[in-house]
Amino acid sequence: MFCLAANNYNMRLRILYHGNCFDGVSSAAIFTKFYRAKINADAEIVYTPTMHRAGNAFDRDQLDGDENAIVDFKYCPDERLTWWFDHHQSAFLSEPDEQHFLADKSGQKFLDIESKSCAEFIARIAKEKYDFEDRSLAELIEWAHIIDGALYDSPAQCVELRSSALKLMQVIEGEKDPAFVEKIIKLLSEKSLDEIIESEEIQERLKPILKQHWKTVEVIKERSTCERGVVSFDLTGTGIEGYNKFIPYYFHPDVTYVVSLSQSSFRTKISVGSNPWAPRPRTHNIAEICERYGGGGHAVVGAVSLKPEDLELGKKYMQEIIEELQFDV
Repeated sequence: MFCLAANNYNMRLRILYHGNCFDGVSSAAIFTKFYRAKINADAEIVYTPTMHRAGNAFDRDQLDGDENAIVDFKYCPDERLTWWFDHHQSAFLSEPDEQHFLADKSGQKFLDIESKSCAEFIARIAKEKYDFEDRSLAELIEWAHIIDGALYDSPAQCVELRSSALKLMQVIEGEKDPAFVEKIIKLLSEKSLDEIIESEEIQERLKPILKQHWKTVEVIKERSTCERGVVSFDLTGTGIEGYNKFIPYYFHPDVTYVVSLSQSSFRTKISVGSNPWAPRPRTHNIAEICERYGGGGHAVVGAVSLKPEDLELGKKYMQEIIEELQFDV
C-alpha cells in the first residue's frame, strides 16, 4: 500500500513507547522494522520512554519529530501525532481525547482492546493494511503476547525466569538508563532473544537484576497478607519500585486478586492484578476500578499513579480497592 519515501532521507521519527515494559519495548522494535520497510528506510529514529504518572501522561515537547508515533501507551490529542497503536481499555485520558481519536482521518491510528499485546496488534495491522511481515520477529511477537497477556503455564514459569525472553523482561523492567533500553530496542530488530541475552553487556546488567529479583521475592513473601481472596502488600520504604507481577501468586496460588503499594521518585503507585490460575474466577473489571482513582489498564490488570508525596492517599485508595475486591465469606 505504501512505498519507501525516496526524498525523505533527513526525516526524523520519534517513537514514544511504554517504558520499562517488555511489550512496549517490543512494540517499538516492531514498529521500527515496519517503518523502515514500508515508510522510510533512511529516517532517523529516536525513542522516548513514557510512564504512567499523576495528571497528564505527556510532555508535549516530546513530539518533536517530523513524524511522531506512540506505541503501547495512551492517546495524545496533538496534531503532531502521526501514528498510534494501543490495546489498553484505558487508552484515553478524557472523553475529548477519545473523540479526537474517533474524528481522526489519517488511517494511521489504531486501537484494539481485545489484543493481548500491542506488539501482536502492530504486527497484525502491518500485515493486513501494509502487506508487511517479517518472520524474524515471530519469536518476539509470541513472547510479548505471552508476557503482556499473562499467558504463562504457571506462576513458577514467570517467577523462576528460565527463558531468555523472561530474563530480558527483567532487564527491561529494571533498567534505569533509557539509552540502554534504546539499545535493546535496536537489538530486538536485529537479533534473536537468545543472542541478546547471551551478550556481555546484557549479562552485566542481568546478574545484579536477578539478585535483586530474588531479594524482592523474599520481601513480598514476608510482607504479603491474604484475606478473602485478595493478597496485598506495601513496598514503600523498601527501595523496591517495581516487581515481577506473578510473585504473589507463586506464594498464594488460591487468591483471585493482588493489590500492592510502591513508591518511586516520580509517583506513588497502586498496582492491581488478577490471578490467571485462580480457582475462584475474577468478577471485577480492574481497569474500571482504577479509572475511578485516575488510573486505568485492562480488565485483568491495572494501576493508579499518584504524586510521590501522596503516600497516605495511596494507602487510603489501596484499602478501598482491597475491600471492594474481597469476596464475601
